[in-house]
Amino acid sequence: MKAPKESVVPPLAIIGALFFIFGFITWLNGTLIPFLKLACELTYSQALLVTFAFYIAYVFLAVPSSLILQKTGFRNGMALGLVVMAAGALVFVPAAQARSFGLFLAGLFIQGAGLALLQTASNPYASILGPLESAARRISIMGICSKVAGALSPVIIGAVVLKGATALENQLAATSSPTQKAALLQQLADRVIGPYVSMAVILVVLAVLVRLSGLPEIDPQPAESGPETGELAPSILQFPHLLLGVLAIFCCVGVEVIAGDTIIQYGRAQGINLDIARNFTSLTLVAMLVGYFIGVVTIPRYLNQQTALSICAAVGVVFTLGIVFTHGYVSVLLVALLGLANSLMWPAIFPLSIQRLGALTERGSALLITGIGGGAVLPYLYGKTGELLGLQQAYLLLLPCYLYILFFGLKGYAYQPKKPVKYALPAL
Repeated sequence: MKAPKESVVPPLAIIGALFFIFGFITWLNGTLIPFLKLACELTYSQALLVTFAFYIAYVFLAVPSSLILQKTGFRNGMALGLVVMAAGALVFVPAAQARSFGLFLAGLFIQGAGLALLQTASNPYASILGPLESAARRISIMGICSKVAGALSPVIIGAVVLKGATALENQLAATSSPTQKAALLQQLADRVIGPYVSMAVILVVLAVLVRLSGLPEIDPQPAESGPETGELAPSILQFPHLLLGVLAIFCCVGVEVIAGDTIIQYGRAQGINLDIARNFTSLTLVAMLVGYFIGVVTIPRYLNQQTALSICAAVGVVFTLGIVFTHGYVSVLLVALLGLANSLMWPAIFPLSIQRLGALTERGSALLITGIGGGAVLPYLYGKTGELLGLQQAYLLLLPCYLYILFFGLKGYAYQPKKPVKYALPAL
């Protein structure tokens, strides 16, 4: 779909605001993991179920989200997603009052479901509103909005829910009375109520604004370089580059979440107290921001999308080895710098995976969103591996992920269907 520049900017501004919301809520998980580990008295792998509950929602909801969008349209679907996210935020109120980890996980799953709907709608907007060869640049701009919010959210919420965390840990360790310990933990759990009620109100207001906005509906068209118009392709599974892209997204989101959501606990394992370590997630997001700015400047003028992706994957391999073979603040800093390696992966993988899909772009997008399930599976595997081998050695789990993404950037994105696929133009 091509549109004049003046008609593209306002929709992208709205999508940018939504990406800000994505980032703010998504990267709260890095703060919630140590918070809930303390408040609900969990092991580290149990605490990493925070990411599992949040990201597994994408696996279950991405394809249904595509069907919902066909019924509601993109604008109404985005508004619905924001309302669902608000409902998930409100679940945190009874979860905190009961100090119930199960209810917290339910709220996170509901928020993930709302985000699945929003992501399924917004990423095609960023890809299709303009030339496909510069889609990574536009998604990088959206990523800047997301990562600015992601860098701010752990600092803002961490200052509320983890204020004086080290002193509280010492107080709990010195307390022998179960009643007094329960009272202290309840006071800690109650800290999330105010922020999440405020979040729910803001999300509902945004839903109304999106519903009333002039955001246009989009209608994906066959790529100009695609096959001749004919019958609709019988199956989205005919596109091997798309299927390889789903696995690339799985690996990409998994390594991104591991870098952002494990760095606080890893910092503590390296002897850094929680009052300092609670801000480490923001360092990862700042590194990602630097990468996004590099992408905006260099793509497609100096680098094409696949080259940028390959460079990032190679850098990820180098940083991962550095994490394992260094110690202390240097090792923690290299975890943060994984944000730089991860920054241009999603912006490149997504458009490379949906190219040549034509009228099937919407369904291809939904299939790619299921790959976000990597953010559920891989961090949990990291936690389990960390309990067996140590948190530092567990980062070796990232190596096969980066190597696969490197393969996709070098070769996988270019795989063609074995048989010619014809497209049917969608109704205008």
